[in-house]
Amino acid sequence: MQNYSAIRPLRGCAYRYDSLMSRDDLITSAFGRFVKVGGLVGRVGVSVLGEQAAGLLRDGPARQLKKAENTIRNAIRIADTLGEMKGAAMKVGQMLSLHEGLLPPEVSAVLSVLQQQAPSVSFAVIERELRRELENYDALFDSLEPEAFAAASIGQVHRGTLKDGREVAVKIQYPHADRMVKADLKNLKVLLGNLVSLVTDIDFEPIWEEVKDRLFEELDYRKESENIRRMAAMHADYPEIIVPEVVVEATTRRVLTMGFVDGIPPGEAVSDQYSGHLKDQWGITLFEFTLRGLFEHRFLHADPNFANFAFREDGRVAVYDYGCMKEIPEDIAVGYSGLMDSVVHGRKAAIPEILRDMGVFKEGGAPLPRDLTDPYVDLVQDIVRASPPYTFGEDDAIYDTLYELGMSNWQDATDIQFPRDVVFIDRTLAGLFGNLSKLRATGPWRRLICKYTASRSCNETTR
Repeated sequence: MQNYSAIRPLRGCAYRYDSLMSRDDLITSAFGRFVKVGGLVGRVGVSVLGEQAAGLLRDGPARQLKKAENTIRNAIRIADTLGEMKGAAMKVGQMLSLHEGLLPPEVSAVLSVLQQQAPSVSFAVIERELRRELENYDALFDSLEPEAFAAASIGQVHRGTLKDGREVAVKIQYPHADRMVKADLKNLKVLLGNLVSLVTDIDFEPIWEEVKDRLFEELDYRKESENIRRMAAMHADYPEIIVPEVVVEATTRRVLTMGFVDGIPPGEAVSDQYSGHLKDQWGITLFEFTLRGLFEHRFLHADPNFANFAFREDGRVAVYDYGCMKEIPEDIAVGYSGLMDSVVHGRKAAIPEILRDMGVFKEGGAPLPRDLTDPYVDLVQDIVRASPPYTFGEDDAIYDTLYELGMSNWQDATDIQFPRDVVFIDRTLAGLFGNLSKLRATGPWRRLICKYTASRSCNETTR
């Protein structure tokens, strides 16, 4: 097995954005953003092509090390540029970064750094936008903290207090965010499509269309407020999940005000300050939250960034950011149920046909070959073993194996067709596994999968 330690920092790194912090002006013109992104992709493209050419002269570990170093250099370039631009440029990078099964490993690794905390915009800019949106701002708000509580790609969050004493979290969209997104969408499809085409022939169109639709939905905070109320109703009987309350009178298309829901931030939750038993509880809650969204509600919280969760010492989990939600078609939910059920019960031979029924197949309609699917099933079966229960994050070898599988199988996967509906489902599942690994959570994963999937029962004595 090759040593990919040089690339591991991309999973949990904390690159500094000091040079980008508190920018008062964002790049908002279509031409300015095109030049910025175009220059970025040109630099990365030349770098990738140069590495491919140089790689022909190298073999073995030296070649892998050089490739990893080149990936990290490109990651920093992209993070610096797209983090500064915000808008769709940064959001698309974040959305695509978790699609390790749909994009080349090199591209996913490069984009993964954008999951880190975004630089904030100055409070003067934010307050101006807030007052523009809420004519009754002074009558509603008693105070608002000038320092951002959280910053993201198209808006940032500030804590405040209403006149009636309620503590709130206010998400304010950046000025001209809609204009930035429209400008980015015109440019990024071509530019990112060209970047992907450097290393694969995969059809970028379904990925792009799904990302574009989710991004447009995120621009409308009224839509997000509807999502919050819908999720609150769905989880009324699940007290372990905390959903914030929408303050309707202080919410518009570009401002979303919610009751402030406090909790232990993820960075602290994973520390030794909290017991393994409590982390297991949190992990099981996150696991069931995702399976419930996929199979029962068919309405999935599809932004698994770890910063979108906070934790309570009583085992409950607060869930934030409902802008990226995915309606799951029934046939896709049935397909994922069949896949998970087959993995749990060791029916590897059934996987290619289930995938074909879902719309995942080779060009021409042929099912995926077993030599492509079996290694992934073997890997996941360890997670759903009956005993001893699996602990996420206990062995980095699983990530090395996944990376190696992606590298070795990618050329055989370039003609795979897939429905666009799987894009954000796969992103959510990948993010869930990553979050459970950070918590190092142990749980009855096999029994929980059986609870929500086709069999609804499980033989705990078999693997």
